[in-house]
Amino acid sequence: MSINTTLSQYSDMAYITAVVIYVLAMVFFLVEQSFGRRGSVSAERAKRASPELVGAGAPASSGGTPSGGSGERAASPRGSGQQHNRYDRIGRMGAALLVLGLLLHFASLLLRGFAVHRVPWGNMYEFIMALSLIAVASWLVMMRKFPIRHLTAFVLLPVVILMFLGGTALYSVAAPVQPALQSYWLVIHVSAVIAASGLLLVPGVASSLYLVKIRHERNPERFARFGPRLPSKDVLDRIAYRITVLAFPIFTFGVICGAIWAEAAWGRFWGWDPKETVAFIAWVVYAAYLHSRATAGWRGQRAAVINVLGFGVMVFNLFFVNLVVAGLHSYADVS
Repeated sequence: MSINTTLSQYSDMAYITAVVIYVLAMVFFLVEQSFGRRGSVSAERAKRASPELVGAGAPASSGGTPSGGSGERAASPRGSGQQHNRYDRIGRMGAALLVLGLLLHFASLLLRGFAVHRVPWGNMYEFIMALSLIAVASWLVMMRKFPIRHLTAFVLLPVVILMFLGGTALYSVAAPVQPALQSYWLVIHVSAVIAASGLLLVPGVASSLYLVKIRHERNPERFARFGPRLPSKDVLDRIAYRITVLAFPIFTFGVICGAIWAEAAWGRFWGWDPKETVAFIAWVVYAAYLHSRATAGWRGQRAAVINVLGFGVMVFNLFFVNLVVAGLHSYADVS
């Protein structure tokens, strides 16, 4: 079946535009992360200080402001609130850009599929495109459940890096997949791995921030400007755990489907191929994380370290095993 080059070009344009919008949104979120919470904290402190002053016998205002030059003190909360509202609007603008970028990202993937007349995850470029889409979508869902919007830049950073590498060094022109991949298992196995990998990017970032939060609490001078702006450890831990609980069964299903496909294609369920082996190692690490997280004595820092290790193994499997190590899964640029 012929390739629709026009749709392929539109897909590439939407992909590039999505990356640009993600970068712009990341700038907006960095501004909110750097300044927005400071205004919020100042306003809360001012609100707490006001009733304390009155309770301590501070004179109430007779004409709108207390005596003794406290007019500046009364105006401070309003100024802090206005400043906070300004950075809050910047954060909302970043969220709107994130949604726009996600829509263009999805359009790029959809157009690629129509252009090649197959599921659009038959090579590294398409794999990364789909993986990043799942990661951004899952973070948007978490943004609706937790007050973590100002942390979005830390999720967008690996997404933008992945998409930049996918669109440059790993880019593949629209073409049919190799004969070895022309199977319905491409839809089942690879889609499960993509969904799990995209989901697991978010807990990897959340657990990394959890470790930063711990370092700050133990030594306030380290990450002095960044640590206080992070959410509580409980929020970061819940985000990492909930998404991992969702992603792990999907990843398990993908590994099982890969073994079935291997038996149909190569006559064996398991052959210690490098990609199979590293995928199994990643599965063991995430199983250990869930087990340790469910055990009271292993919650917190130890569980976060295991989760970050699992994320590192997934990244290693994506790049090093696919691009450096030769094996049965090495189809040039095919994941």
